[in-house]
Amino acid sequence: MKDPRIEKLAKNLINYSVELQKGEKVLIENFGLQRELVTALVKEAYLAGGYPFVLLKDQQVDRALLLGAEEEQFNMIADFEANVMSKMDAYIGLRSGDNINEQADVPDDKIKIHGNTIGKKVHRDIRVPKTKWVVLRYPTSNMAQLAKMSTEAFEDFYFDVCNLDYGKMDKAMDSLVELMNRTDKVRLTGPGTDLTFSIKDIPAIKCAGHANIPDGEVYSAPVRDSVNGVITYNTPSPYQGFTFENVKLTFKDGKIVEAVANDTERINKIFDTDEGARYVGEFAIGVNPYILNPMQDILFDEKIAGSFHFTPGQCYDEAFNGNHSNIHWDMVNIQRPEYGGGEIYFDDVLIRKDGLFVIPELEGLNPENLK
Repeated sequence: MKDPRIEKLAKNLINYSVELQKGEKVLIENFGLQRELVTALVKEAYLAGGYPFVLLKDQQVDRALLLGAEEEQFNMIADFEANVMSKMDAYIGLRSGDNINEQADVPDDKIKIHGNTIGKKVHRDIRVPKTKWVVLRYPTSNMAQLAKMSTEAFEDFYFDVCNLDYGKMDKAMDSLVELMNRTDKVRLTGPGTDLTFSIKDIPAIKCAGHANIPDGEVYSAPVRDSVNGVITYNTPSPYQGFTFENVKLTFKDGKIVEAVANDTERINKIFDTDEGARYVGEFAIGVNPYILNPMQDILFDEKIAGSFHFTPGQCYDEAFNGNHSNIHWDMVNIQRPEYGGGEIYFDDVLIRKDGLFVIPELEGLNPENLK
């Protein structure tokens, strides 16, 4: 029996997220075999007059390839995939899997080979700047476990989140974009956090279902050398096959000068990847009304209502602050009362307290107004 929620999601992805037009080519890349949604996407692409192409991948196979990876080999793989991507007008990346830690035992040097080849040539050089793209997860029992929900309840939650009225959210974000574009100084406070930085002259970008599903954030970037103070993240943060907790970063003139976590040695190795890894490439405010608690999946966690994320590594071209890195690590702090509360100030004016916007022009982004 067909699930109408899957068909609705496919329709939204093709017609809203990537806005596929007649004659355009879309690459549907599926990590994990989710036949129902991939098939629905193919059908919707044809209905829109487009040409769908499908690439199927598997986490365990990817791990096996990485364990023996050589630079020359992965450059050839990257050239192959880049050739395909360069011919596409749109990209839909569907991620699903049974184990978020599948790459936990892949050596760091092999992970770097992937980032320097496929990560750069395919994703950073072509997909992100040159296609209409969207990435999403697909509900699995593993995701339900991470969310501490039954499989059925998680599926209901998933489709509520992913089939949200993103057009309504898009309009509500305009006032936050305008305010951020007028703002110089930002201050973030909360338990273990007192951080200041500037976002002057760096554009604010709204994310309302065109690049991620689920979506719900407005992002900018700090002026590269303006970050000073301390931030403590209060959500688990999986990265490169390991889940980091209790991450505390100290900044001086933009640079992470101290990093501690449940594995301090491992986290500092990541920040030593390259020079840009110790600087920040993104600051974003999360507003999705249906996502309230972390589930160790960044596509969901970075959109949590009442959260922000502060991201070491590569910046986005749309909010460019000059920072380049092979990492882009979205780490999340939730400021709602049950997570300890917190405040966001723009130019010394309180704009959000304990996860709720407190100035009239931003109240449309509070959860009760977006559902």
